[in-house]
Amino acid sequence: MERDAAAKPLVMVVEDESALLTMLRYNLEKEGYRVCEAGDGEEALTILAERNPDLVVLDWMLPTMSGIEVCRQIRRKMRTRDLPVLMLTARGEESDKVRGLNTGADDYLTKPFTLPELLARIRALLRRARPTQAKGLLNYGDIVMDLAAHRVTRAGRQVHLGPTEFRLLRFFMQHPGSVFSREELLNAVWGPDIYVEPRTVDVHIRRLRKALNAATEADLIRTVRAAGYSLDAESAPA
Repeated sequence: MERDAAAKPLVMVVEDESALLTMLRYNLEKEGYRVCEAGDGEEALTILAERNPDLVVLDWMLPTMSGIEVCRQIRRKMRTRDLPVLMLTARGEESDKVRGLNTGADDYLTKPFTLPELLARIRALLRRARPTQAKGLLNYGDIVMDLAAHRVTRAGRQVHLGPTEFRLLRFFMQHPGSVFSREELLNAVWGPDIYVEPRTVDVHIRRLRKALNAATEADLIRTVRAAGYSLDAESAPA
């Protein structure tokens, strides 16, 4: 499926509150965005199979399928797994925010929110996503990944990675700071239809660390006990 040809970014809003949906559509269109909308999770996935939005504004509490599950489905599919997702929710607990981000949401906004804050978050997510699409480059700390040339450097030195380690690092760099379980990494990197033992992830994480970290460099791959792995510079020792 080819991306819509019009230059204006297409924002998909998934929201079951009709008044809020109408307000979001009006203000997004006023800001120059194109908008498509869905009133529940199943409708959202149906639209995603037919269209290619640049960003999804996704409500947590939806009929038929939760926003969390919709986000999971988005991240499982090769065509949509890099799609920016901004989650809206009335749930303000820190544990809920962590759960939403760990599921694959790129950002999280608690209701009630102000329109300027929502628009700022959308602009930030689109800015973050578009350089990758335009230049084929991912940057995190002193790591640069050239997707077109299939080349990785750290602090200027070339990092030699196997195909699986390359895909694994690419996924981490597209979702920095988020913690992913072995199962989530298997779905995202190997694919949901490929059967691989979860412990295989540990083997490839070790290979990635060995290639990525020189003797004097901080280990940027964080192991989160009983949770999974994350690309997280803040966890590295000074």
